[in-house]
Amino acid sequence: MAKNIKKSKGKKEERVSNIPASNANKAGDGVLIYKEGMTVGEVATGLNAPVAKVVMKLMGLGVMANQNQTVDRETIELLAMEFGYEIKDEVVTDATRFDEFKIEDDEKDLISRPAVVTIMGHVDHGKTTLLDHIRNSRVTAGEAGGITQHIGAYQVEEKGRKITFIDTPGHAAFTEMRARGAQVTDIVVLVVAADDGVMPQTKEAIEHARAAKCPIIVAVNKIDKPTANKARVMEELTHEGIIPSEWGGDTTFVEISALKGLGVDNLLDMINLQAEIMDLKANPNRLATGSVIEAQLDRGKGPVATFIVQNGTLKVGDYVVVGDTYGRVRSMEDDRHVKYNDAEPSMAVQVTGLEEVPFAGDKFMALSDERTARQIADERKTKSKDALNSAVQAVSLEDLFADKDSDKELNLIVKGDVQGSVEALRSSLEQLNVETIKLNLIRCSVGAITDTDVTLAAASRAIIIGFNVRPTAQVRQSAEAQGVEIRLYNIIYKLLEDIEAAMNGLLDPEYEEVVTGQCEIREVFKISKVGSIAGCYVSNGVVQRESLCRVIRDGIVVYEGKLASLRRFKDDVKSVKEGFECGLQIENFNDIKEGDIIETSIMKEIKR
Repeated sequence: MAKNIKKSKGKKEERVSNIPASNANKAGDGVLIYKEGMTVGEVATGLNAPVAKVVMKLMGLGVMANQNQTVDRETIELLAMEFGYEIKDEVVTDATRFDEFKIEDDEKDLISRPAVVTIMGHVDHGKTTLLDHIRNSRVTAGEAGGITQHIGAYQVEEKGRKITFIDTPGHAAFTEMRARGAQVTDIVVLVVAADDGVMPQTKEAIEHARAAKCPIIVAVNKIDKPTANKARVMEELTHEGIIPSEWGGDTTFVEISALKGLGVDNLLDMINLQAEIMDLKANPNRLATGSVIEAQLDRGKGPVATFIVQNGTLKVGDYVVVGDTYGRVRSMEDDRHVKYNDAEPSMAVQVTGLEEVPFAGDKFMALSDERTARQIADERKTKSKDALNSAVQAVSLEDLFADKDSDKELNLIVKGDVQGSVEALRSSLEQLNVETIKLNLIRCSVGAITDTDVTLAAASRAIIIGFNVRPTAQVRQSAEAQGVEIRLYNIIYKLLEDIEAAMNGLLDPEYEEVVTGQCEIREVFKISKVGSIAGCYVSNGVVQRESLCRVIRDGIVVYEGKLASLRRFKDDVKSVKEGFECGLQIENFNDIKEGDIIETSIMKEIKR
């Protein structure tokens, strides 16, 4: 482990020794060291009192808890007073817990920073339309051109002041992604349709904003519609504890039409006003800290992550620890492909140079040297692998229920195309609740299904779930040899329905997809009035003309459809076997590239 790491305070750097927390926080007489999530037993130890006596004191305070239950800080403060103890916060000095560090900056080193805003609300209430209008009409000065990529966040300028927007999805299945947005945001804009009112995801958004202790600005959208009823929206939100300022509350309501751009100027003014009231500040003259908004594996760039800098300045060449991985910042660019050498507080940039794909929501911290970053990442990774120890033979969803009399566990390995999808799947799967069935998520990560996943699945009797990713023929053969089941999906609700049905013992599919062959594109021919023709080599199985097909690029599914034609030389053929070359065209898809894999399949009826 690294002997020291540097932590900045203002413009000065002080060295913080990696002292074990137990020594750094050794309590003196009458002092209780508080740390997050303390149990009654831990509190009793800190108070040097019998557990039974502490439990009795809790009962006197109206709290019923045993020694293994956690208690909140307020209750612990009351207990400390009862026993004549002073309470102090734990000082985290273990470098592997960098995401828990709290570094205080000198007031003189702080400067104003842009507000970070998340737009939330129910499906079809106009979040995307509002984001698009703001993004397309107010780009940061000096940046020409249109929006060229999506990195989950972008910055606009209004009347000389910058505002950073985090673009979170609005679908019910992506609750976890909205929650992640609220954790790094300063202000939440809650979009509610004036003709629809408060809906389930509106309530979820309010819960996330409150959990993050973020002020809310309500944007009453579609106010131009004849059926718009602002009073109804205000009344329904009052039931959720959101009281309009015009009714004596503290929440600003703004009438807008995102489609026509009405009221958007006023909304941005209200955001800037709220930011002034909050007096948002940061110290740019220190090593950066922040969070990951989105992450994925890019074929050309490798691991790519969108960072939002929350304090300090991130520079090209900085070493960073991100969750359980590390790297050196090779490049930084915004959503318009504008490259930066420095990213100041509240900026969102897409970063390359990491060793592995981090998890969305991971904290990052810049360090001064690579050795320290690598050692911290290695130790964190070692700790996180402890949950992966298990070993018995593989299992499928069908034979999971062969033994009806015993309690069962369903172990899953989830692989997805982007981190946001993986997080959403993790959250949704964890919410599935079936009596006598325990669901264990052994691994949830981004990227193609690999031999490592198959090996882990075999060792832990797990089923591999692929979302918008495909295994290679070699990986598929390895899974078959080891008896590992791989289930592939592109619709999140179909996946959840199958898993829930399996957990209830009701899985009984009528059809299953049978992969018939794979071919590699070795040359692309572009013919006018016809489109792109793929010159292929059949590497596995048989490619049939009437097949369904998928275009796979670096293990990620980029298109699904049907074959439009299949030829050998100049002749149309029904099938081409392994080891032969062919030419084929895909219906309604011409964006094929050399090196792409085309996987063909048929739907086979399964007897009940």
